[in-house]
Amino acid sequence: MLTDDDLIALWTGEESDRVEFKQSAANDDLRKYICAFANDLPGHGKPGVIFVGLHRDRSCANLVVTDDVMNRLSNLRTDGAILPLPTLRVGRRSLRGCDMVVIEVEPADQPPVTCQGAIWVRTGTSLHRASADEERQLIERRRFHQRTFDSRPVPHASLRDLDLTLFERVYLPAALAPEVLAENGRPVEHRLAALRFLDPSGCPTYGGLLSIGKYPRGFVPGAYVQFLRLEGDELVSPIRNQLEIDGPLPDVLQRVDDILRAHISTGSDVTSGPREIRQPDYPVVALQQLAYNAILHRNYETSNAPVRLYWFSDRIEILNPGGLYGAVNPDNFGIATDYRNPVLAETIKTLGYIQRFGLGVALARAHLEKNGNPPPEFRFEREFVQATIRRRS
Repeated sequence: MLTDDDLIALWTGEESDRVEFKQSAANDDLRKYICAFANDLPGHGKPGVIFVGLHRDRSCANLVVTDDVMNRLSNLRTDGAILPLPTLRVGRRSLRGCDMVVIEVEPADQPPVTCQGAIWVRTGTSLHRASADEERQLIERRRFHQRTFDSRPVPHASLRDLDLTLFERVYLPAALAPEVLAENGRPVEHRLAALRFLDPSGCPTYGGLLSIGKYPRGFVPGAYVQFLRLEGDELVSPIRNQLEIDGPLPDVLQRVDDILRAHISTGSDVTSGPREIRQPDYPVVALQQLAYNAILHRNYETSNAPVRLYWFSDRIEILNPGGLYGAVNPDNFGIATDYRNPVLAETIKTLGYIQRFGLGVALARAHLEKNGNPPPEFRFEREFVQATIRRRS
């Protein structure tokens, strides 16, 4: 974190492509500047700084820094408009008698970063969408040694292993802003690389194969969901239905949705008034969020086990191969946000299966409570995380 002296030097010094001044937290361009500083086109390797509470002429705007202002600015990281998630710090500061909020944005390890489907960069004091050449520079700057598994290249894979029809018809319209898509001046390889599905060397990444691969299990054997519907409450109970759900991520998510909806039972209650009340044994949103979490956060690198979705007569168990990751631990689970597979997180958000990062567990809890189900139970082990959802009485 920058010191007060560092910040005052940036505030009072010469104009810089690392610094921006905003009068209020309601400024619509804040996300674009965060995106541009994360892309760090000039290659400073230092954080970009946004001073919220200063006029363009650098005079104090007398901003009242309330908790609402802090929450609004902190939520810019996780509201899903900026992908992949930027690394930033939001702090309340008082410098030379002026109250303000300082946003420090770290350069991204895996550029380009997009804001609402467009790549924004800063050159001098100009903020603009990246040209094809600038986009190429950002792609070539990725830091290999810090890559997550899903952003690494797969040397024995080629462009033929990706479903380019799925990419162009389903993913691109969801990932890119309409005006960016309308330009249509970049080759498909360039688009794939900008979205981290293709490495600068031309090899598909694991994230690309999992997201739009023709046969992901050929490269990642555990990339499937094992669904089991049992007649009783034990694993040895008679099996009513069983499926292996595999394929590219859009197909897997859609089929999981279909299966959850098909197996939920809805009962009627006519005892509480003249109108019939229909209520499911499980709320579909809670099951969706916990299933998406398991698919997203699982360990694809060292485990060949599938995500397990076992539906018993009295409960549902969703098992994710891979323990908690990064900053997440049993005490802050459902509150802290960290991603083992950031490329997949971007894919799931882009396709609309999650509306905001970090809300899945909270949404599941809220919908279970509203439906009358017990709260979800979680078991944390080094090799897996298991969620248990009890049936509504």
